[in-house]
Amino acid sequence: MTVDPQIQMLLNLGAALPPLHTLSVADARAQYAARDFPGLRRPEIATVVNRDMQGPGGSLALRIYTPLGEGPFPLMVFFHGSGFVLCSLDTHDGICRNLCAGTGCVVVSVDYRLAPEAKFPAAPDDCLAATRWAVANAAALGADPSRVFVAGDSAGGNLATVTALRIRDEGGPRLLGQLLIYPVTDYYDSNTPSMTENAEGYGLGRDGMIWFWNHYLADTRDGAHPYASPLRAADLSGLPPALVVTAQYDPLRDEGEFYAERLRQAGVPTEMKRWDGVNHGFFFWPGVVDKASAAIDEACAWVKAILAIRASG
Repeated sequence: MTVDPQIQMLLNLGAALPPLHTLSVADARAQYAARDFPGLRRPEIATVVNRDMQGPGGSLALRIYTPLGEGPFPLMVFFHGSGFVLCSLDTHDGICRNLCAGTGCVVVSVDYRLAPEAKFPAAPDDCLAATRWAVANAAALGADPSRVFVAGDSAGGNLATVTALRIRDEGGPRLLGQLLIYPVTDYYDSNTPSMTENAEGYGLGRDGMIWFWNHYLADTRDGAHPYASPLRAADLSGLPPALVVTAQYDPLRDEGEFYAERLRQAGVPTEMKRWDGVNHGFFFWPGVVDKASAAIDEACAWVKAILAIRASG
């Protein structure tokens, strides 16, 4: 399928910007922080509150989204993407609002430590700690500690998978599901068809992924660790049900789909949905890109279906 016209419009607008891998970290962060577009869908929710917790490396900022209605609500802990290096609570505010309104979950968005200032495993350490904190404080958040999801996009999808793995391996709260939005699942591999086909021209590219990994890891040997590359975990059994969302024009498409297949082979109930015509990052654009709106709505429906199974069983 050819590139969706609404995605192509956004690609054309971004074509004048310097490629990510040519920028300093500071300039790349500023470029991402400045992104905005009129018409984005911003559904009504009850409250948005910023607060802090004590994390492994010091104070850790959180943003808590509460849906309309009466709780206790299900709980979703969300980890933002952008290569473990970029983005923030602010850049992913729209995604979190849509997930909160669409699922009826309290969404706790985690401002984990970024590389290169804090390299692996700082980010997964923060995300595990934040998940445990959210569950321990669920009552104060108006949430139910027995109905918990982890979620994330791109690098945040990696951190959601790794959090689920670590909870299984190290103990922690039971999870109902993991929502993995075009996740990073493996250390950079130039040999996948999607990495070759989508190396450039569609936003995130091959050189950008190399740039991210070089900043995230202190040593390339860390790329083989399953908490950096969950696709390399020897055993994926015992993990919570998953929805893995991929995009046709995404260099990470294949590693996300490989991970979904590994989960299925391990007996984990897994749904995988590839959205054709769109690129990495398309969840940013509900209200502007029709397929982004549809994809978020479908992901929210999956969460609600898992909750319905839980309520009936």
